[in-house]
Amino acid sequence: MNPLGLPFDDDEMLAGLRPWIECESPTHDAAAVDRMMDMAAYDLAGIASVERIPGRMGFGGCLRAKIPHPDHGRVPGILIAGHMDTVHPIGTLEALPFKREGNICYGPGIMDMKGGNYLSVEAIRQLIHAGLQTPLPVTVLFTPDEEVGTPSTRSLIEAEAARNKYVLVPEPGHEDGGVTIGRYAIARFNLRTIGAPSHAGARLSDGKSAIAAMARKIIEIEDMTGPDCTFSVGVIHAGQWVNCVSSTCEAEALSMAKKQEDLDDGIARMMALQGDVDGVTFEVIRGVTRPVWKPDQDGTMKIFEIAKGLAKDIGFDMQGRSQGGGSDGNFTGAMGIPTLDSLGVRGNGLHTLNEHIQVDSLSERGRLMAGLLMQLS
Repeated sequence: MNPLGLPFDDDEMLAGLRPWIECESPTHDAAAVDRMMDMAAYDLAGIASVERIPGRMGFGGCLRAKIPHPDHGRVPGILIAGHMDTVHPIGTLEALPFKREGNICYGPGIMDMKGGNYLSVEAIRQLIHAGLQTPLPVTVLFTPDEEVGTPSTRSLIEAEAARNKYVLVPEPGHEDGGVTIGRYAIARFNLRTIGAPSHAGARLSDGKSAIAAMARKIIEIEDMTGPDCTFSVGVIHAGQWVNCVSSTCEAEALSMAKKQEDLDDGIARMMALQGDVDGVTFEVIRGVTRPVWKPDQDGTMKIFEIAKGLAKDIGFDMQGRSQGGGSDGNFTGAMGIPTLDSLGVRGNGLHTLNEHIQVDSLSERGRLMAGLLMQLS
């Protein structure tokens, strides 16, 4: 039986996906992420051997599912790698409820990346119900911390990937249905200014404002952005009382580059900003880094050519491109393991209160995933 002819149904898939979207799972709420993993474990229990891996470093746990296959543990197989954490805090459903309007459906995390995770599970379910067995054993790994750079599960992902021949990542697909065959390098930084407190009304001049110093540093950091390396500050925390000069301020910055050497240079420039200026100390602590995944690997191109042929049979032309916006594919691709990313849903507005998917991409991408699982060998 041709896997592209399996009875994927958009309405049924959306109904199955809805509970996943309404189970909010922001990264920093470990209990919420674990509730989402419980839900995914239940949906996988009927078709796979499911294992829960406890979380660490304050994050939620992981879910690993092995699809029945006689060669599990004997030959390298296929790893489907996805994350269940989202950037949306608990309560986002009030502002961004699960809502369908024609071919568009809204919801927190529906595009990034619960939609892609769900269609991957549905692809496996369809293959099993049709009595089809994949040439290679398939493992699914859902993790809890991708949105903050995968600090607690990178080693687990890399270890699991090393046991497999291919890695498929159902991150959001491109608007034209294209997939990702390489990703830029990303580095994160934790920033801190340390000043001196004083009463802002009575003794303003006695203080050294950590907030003001950080504001100046933010401008300096973002002005370092150039064509080869970008810098942005996306988080800032400081102060409790408006009548106090703040003695500490913390922020988080992100840098991205197409080439590893450009990112390494950017890291050096960022670290060089440390020091004391006018009584205020500026500290930079390097955070997690995603390595460059170069878009020229033979194995990755092999998967892409197969996916491109499947897409043509489904009814669209597929493009492959390298792009920014890190994923766990950075790790597996940088390891040299053939990796294909952005196999998830089409949509727009990820990480915003307009996050939505094209409903008909559920069946389209489900067929694509099923086809890949059956053709990779």
